[in-house]
Amino acid sequence: MKKIESIVAEKLLNISAIKLQPEVPFVWASGWNSPIYTDNRKTLSYPELRTFIKVELCRTIMENFEKPDAIAGVATGAIAQGALVADTLGLPYVYVRSTPKDHGLENLIEGNLKPGQKVVVIEDLISTGGSSLKAVEAIRNAGCEVVGMAAIFTYGFPVAVKRFADAGVKLITLSNYNSMLEAALETEYIKPEDLETLKMWRKDSANWVPNRKTE
Repeated sequence: MKKIESIVAEKLLNISAIKLQPEVPFVWASGWNSPIYTDNRKTLSYPELRTFIKVELCRTIMENFEKPDAIAGVATGAIAQGALVADTLGLPYVYVRSTPKDHGLENLIEGNLKPGQKVVVIEDLISTGGSSLKAVEAIRNAGCEVVGMAAIFTYGFPVAVKRFADAGVKLITLSNYNSMLEAALETEYIKPEDLETLKMWRKDSANWVPNRKTE
């Protein structure tokens, strides 16, 4: 029986929420060359998959975290999925902006959190962990306790693992980079010779230089 990590990875590959291009890499906003691009917001366009992700995030929360008083989504990728999770669990919902709104009340957190509440944060993707943990900091600054974070996918970068450990945040993801590589190979999305390239990128992503094939 397939593990949930593999099932989720295969589903994300099937709808191109995860794209792999070892020979013609993407360039991230950070300037990094990357053989992978992930946009889990695409799951929202597929009702069956959208529900599957929602249910699995709810299961993850119930199995791994102390019962929360509220759910928080991280803008912008996890706003919708966070709301779906909160609705299913019957809990209050807020979302955290990347920066305060530049007008009106200048809110960083949209919604109503009460000091002392226990909050689970929902993310769509964990990259270096910086933006995710800024959301955690905002919630803590509001006087609330973050009991954990549940996310759809993580690249598993060592820098992110260290940041979450240093911040004291328990992170549980539905799938991860290693499981995705296994699923991509099994479904013939990639060739066996692509594996080494994809593994090398993850080891030193910031400095990775693509080895483009020439005709």
